[in-house]
Amino acid sequence: MDDPQSEQSLRSPPDQESEQLVLALRQMLTAHSGEHQLVLLQDFPDPDALSSAWAYQLIAKTYDITCNIFYAGTLSHQENIALVKLTGLPARRWTNQTGEQPDLSKYQGYVLIDNQGSTSQLTPLAQTASLPLVLVIDHHALQDTLDAEVVDIRPQIRATATILTQYLQTGLMEFDRNNSLHVKCATALMHGLRSDTNRLMQAAESDFLAAAYLSRYYDAQLLEAVLQASLSKRAMDVIGRSLHNRAVQNSVSIAGVGYLRYEDRDAIPQAADFLVTEENVHTALVYGILHDEDEEREVVIGSLRTSKITLDPDEFIKEAFGHDNQGRFFGGGRSMAGGFEIPVGFLAGFHDNSDYTRLKWEVFDMQIKQKLLRLVNPEDGLINPD
Repeated sequence: MDDPQSEQSLRSPPDQESEQLVLALRQMLTAHSGEHQLVLLQDFPDPDALSSAWAYQLIAKTYDITCNIFYAGTLSHQENIALVKLTGLPARRWTNQTGEQPDLSKYQGYVLIDNQGSTSQLTPLAQTASLPLVLVIDHHALQDTLDAEVVDIRPQIRATATILTQYLQTGLMEFDRNNSLHVKCATALMHGLRSDTNRLMQAAESDFLAAAYLSRYYDAQLLEAVLQASLSKRAMDVIGRSLHNRAVQNSVSIAGVGYLRYEDRDAIPQAADFLVTEENVHTALVYGILHDEDEEREVVIGSLRTSKITLDPDEFIKEAFGHDNQGRFFGGGRSMAGGFEIPVGFLAGFHDNSDYTRLKWEVFDMQIKQKLLRLVNPEDGLINPD
């Protein structure tokens, strides 16, 4: 028999901000009962985004709201693929294998989870279809003014999965240990929370409380199976390239890995995770040019990982790469991690083994290195010796 006092101890202490947010969310869900909502993730969703979207879908269902979860890119990280397959997590790629896309006319609004629209190719589609933005849930720093019915952005929380778990803790929906769907969702949330807090080593109090709550429902063996997924050969190849090409200055390791296939995007953060473990290195940045053969689209992507407490990844990435002509930053970050994405634009076009392709990479590689090295300069950069 459950102990009510034990149950209460696993609930986050109430504060005025969270209570107001939950009240606003409850009112929004009630007002949109009976509708269909589009839940949009970043193009390459991570476990935090995937699990949080699933939890929101289950919560919304209790208010008679039907949600469909979509992403525009692909799942390439082996743990993400395992998470979706082993739990049956209901997130789908926007364009299916036959080239078909969802009918936007059946939706009455869209939701952004673990992103603020700038990292999703699907946001402009929803806007073009005149769908209202009803909800934004994210733990990254605010990027722009968001015109949504409810905005729950809390950078002080280390994972969006923590925010969704707090919704459960406040009673928006009750998990049932005897419901296999709830057990699988709790397992996914635990994975998302662990993933964005570096296995809880960078967790805040709210994250620990959320993990304690989820511990009552998740399947430890299922989570272990997800975590045991093996690195792909292509991911190992990118890690190898990062090791070969890295340059270390002021305890910062910087590596360009050249061109990658669209499907191998997640190898970039995996390479950064690996390089930051090197002796006398506290920060690693890995970048490359991602090319989509189907759409002939290219973009420079990069990831930052750091163990330096005084380094703000969000500030560093924004200072290094700035913003576009609409004022949107090319990247940002959270505690101990960051990333950036810069469209290649007019110069896009990949040609195997051509001098043009080689020269283009050399130009981008040199430009990115200059921007990064300026900030790791020991004299006046953002990263200074202790």
